Amino acid sequence: MDNFKKVLTDKYLLLGFKNTGIILVVSLVFNILFGTITAFIIERFEFRGKKVVVALFFLGMLIPTFVTEIARFRIINSLHLYNTLGAPIVIYVASDLMQLYIYRQFISGLSVALDEAALLDGCSYFTLFYRIIFPLLAPATATVCIIKAINIINDMYIPYLYMPKNKLRTLTTFLMDYANAQQGSWQTLAAGIIIIMIPTVLIYIFFQKYILAGVAAGAVKE
Repeated sequence: MDNFKKVLTDKYLLLGFKNTGIILVVSLVFNILFGTITAFIIERFEFRGKKVVVALFFLGMLIPTFVTEIARFRIINSLHLYNTLGAPIVIYVASDLMQLYIYRQFISGLSVALDEAALLDGCSYFTLFYRIIFPLLAPATATVCIIKAINIINDMYIPYLYMPKNKLRTLTTFLMDYANAQQGSWQTLAAGIIIIMIPTVLIYIFFQKYILAGVAAGAVKE
């Protein structure tokens, strides 16, 4: 219990929870917003260059982010986001397109008759999206939330590289104090990992009933 006490009284623990929470919430909001709108446009509209746009999205998913790390670092630095919470937020929103695939699969399973009925009743495309399509995407959104949340909470590489300041520590970079050779200890590190696991476990328990529906929906057309 002394190991848990040491971690819980560490001044950087609450700071890590705060910074991780801010990054997580903002990233999820923009991922959901951009993901749903982009998937809706791609699935429901025909426009010139559509196949090229889709191909570029999937190409972006195939290229490992580490290959483009130097270019990404230069972009973040030129935007004056280095050593700010904005750096990981921009990266989590812009470089991972997994949500686009999930939303496209789900929207492809929604009947186009819903769109036609709403438009005949006088709805605009904007009203159609946020009143009809978006609420029906709840299972897909839950799936995106849990997958993204786990990835963001567990990520150490991006916060460590782009936010070295002590006041910008996240939960994962907070644990690095207990893993270094000078003042680290395995037992304290293990206690810290257990404490930090709690938010991820709670998120999973809350959203787990939606995961299968969100992944499988739209995968088969009848």
